[in-house]
Amino acid sequence: MRRTGRRPGNPDTREAILAAARDAFAEKGYDGASIRGIATGAGVDPALVHHYFGTKDKLFLATMNAPMDPLEVIASAAEGPVEQTGERFVRIFLEIWDGPAGSAGVALLRSTVGNEWTTRLFREFILTQILRRAVPKLGLDGDEGRLRVTFAASQMVGMAMARYVIKVEPLASAPPEVVVAAIGPAVQRYLFGEMPGVFPAA
Repeated sequence: MRRTGRRPGNPDTREAILAAARDAFAEKGYDGASIRGIATGAGVDPALVHHYFGTKDKLFLATMNAPMDPLEVIASAAEGPVEQTGERFVRIFLEIWDGPAGSAGVALLRSTVGNEWTTRLFREFILTQILRRAVPKLGLDGDEGRLRVTFAASQMVGMAMARYVIKVEPLASAPPEVVVAAIGPAVQRYLFGEMPGVFPAA
């Protein structure tokens, strides 16, 4: 039977673009890589890159096989009372990782361990897709805001490694509401709480 709907395009072309994009992002960083340069590396017209992936952000997320768009997660977590932001972050994170997209997240984390190339990509992912977007969206400022978001991100990545990759019990099978209640306040403190010895008192 013939498949209906929009044709996905040539998979070889798509993979060539992804391969060139991974190389460019790893070698030059997100800011240094360009759609034109990636297209040249893939041997295609820049218009084809836009056709397959749209924006540079979406292309980068595709190279990472990211389980979610960080901008959507940050925007959702930022909505509502500030004092519940940490819990919202953890809850949304768990909903994604416990869902169908979770396998992509596990593969992403596994690929970063012991591989310098994928580690560079993951670092760019955190710096450009999470830090750069979360700091202003959460109303944080400058160096302190970036450090706070880094602390929170380290908590979330550590939780993901323990729960989904290494599968350490009882965390691996703990109900989501238990994880939210336990880790949400820690994320909240990293983002907005007083941290004597780290930041000067207001």
